[in-house]
Amino acid sequence: MGLRVSTVGWGVAVVALGCLLAGRRFGWLELAAIGAALTAVLLVSLLMTVGRSRYAITLDMADRRVKVGERALGRLEVRNIARRRSLPSRVELPVGAVTAEFSVPALGAGAEHDDLFAIPTARRAVIIVGPVRSVRGDPFGLARRSVRWTRPVELFVHPLLVSLAGASSGLLRDLEGQATRDLSDSDLSFHALRDYVAGDDRRYIHWRTTARRGSLMVKQFEDTRRTQTAIALATDPRDYADDDEFELAVSVVGSVGVQTIRDERELAVLAGPGTLRVETPPLLLDDCSGLQLSSSGAGMALLGRRVAREAPEASVAMLVTGSEPTNTDLRLGSRYVPVGTRTVVVRCERGADVSVRTHGSLSLATLGSLDDLPRLLRRVTA
Repeated sequence: MGLRVSTVGWGVAVVALGCLLAGRRFGWLELAAIGAALTAVLLVSLLMTVGRSRYAITLDMADRRVKVGERALGRLEVRNIARRRSLPSRVELPVGAVTAEFSVPALGAGAEHDDLFAIPTARRAVIIVGPVRSVRGDPFGLARRSVRWTRPVELFVHPLLVSLAGASSGLLRDLEGQATRDLSDSDLSFHALRDYVAGDDRRYIHWRTTARRGSLMVKQFEDTRRTQTAIALATDPRDYADDDEFELAVSVVGSVGVQTIRDERELAVLAGPGTLRVETPPLLLDDCSGLQLSSSGAGMALLGRRVAREAPEASVAMLVTGSEPTNTDLRLGSRYVPVGTRTVVVRCERGADVSVRTHGSLSLATLGSLDDLPRLLRRVTA
């Protein structure tokens, strides 16, 4: 609850005071009359803010998660909980940077009034809806008194996605684990035999070879690991030609991330100042909704370093950026990815044809449309 005098109201007060003082000092009755009239108007405006409607207001969003282009539907219910009839009033509902106004008619005791509304979603964002406020004030906008009735609600506008079912199975595979070059004394993948050393587990003694050679020989294995996918997104505005390229990059991150979670594979998404939540697809997309370009964000040159620092065990790394970095920049940015990690650099360039160039464990890919992402992944794994 709060009383606020507008800038115009303060201006009226200053002019009224000035007219009254000048009229009294110089004996100008006209100025004194103007000052008195303005003072009366200001007092009436303040009196119109007195009193309080007794409402129970409910803000109900049909869905707090929508995709870009969908309309978010909601309902505003106002109920008069006073014992007598209420006067007509106004209710304000902030939606992001704009404020919607609803007229509430006179309500009898216990009567209700409903208003349905729709919020258009043209771009990905996190929109704060509310809090709902009832407003009392004068028609001139000199003073107003507002009462807050609800808490703000977050509306998540998720990025556009494309289905990758089947398209990513070759790249994001996780059968019985992937063999590494690290050797271990116990695992699933047999590698070789070696001489027994004091302290070795006797369960791994290879008795047939031991009998043939006359000395104890034990099995040595290759370490296997579950496939962990690390996705790193550039958020430096210098990496992108325009905002549409960044939206395409976020959609790539969301599409690959959601498919990875659905395939029950380990995932780390490095974007913005930290890592995104990957427990469920909705949580990942909620965080994707809030991603923004920032002058302090990581560019392509830092993505490889970030993967090495925050996801060193990743077996697959996908670095996503815009069209501004050159091929040399892409290679330099990816060289810090840990050795042995399959690396895919996706450069988003609106309208460009799909292209993939693979050099060893590094693939440089160009994507011009989100619909082409399944085809790009198939070409990467071909």
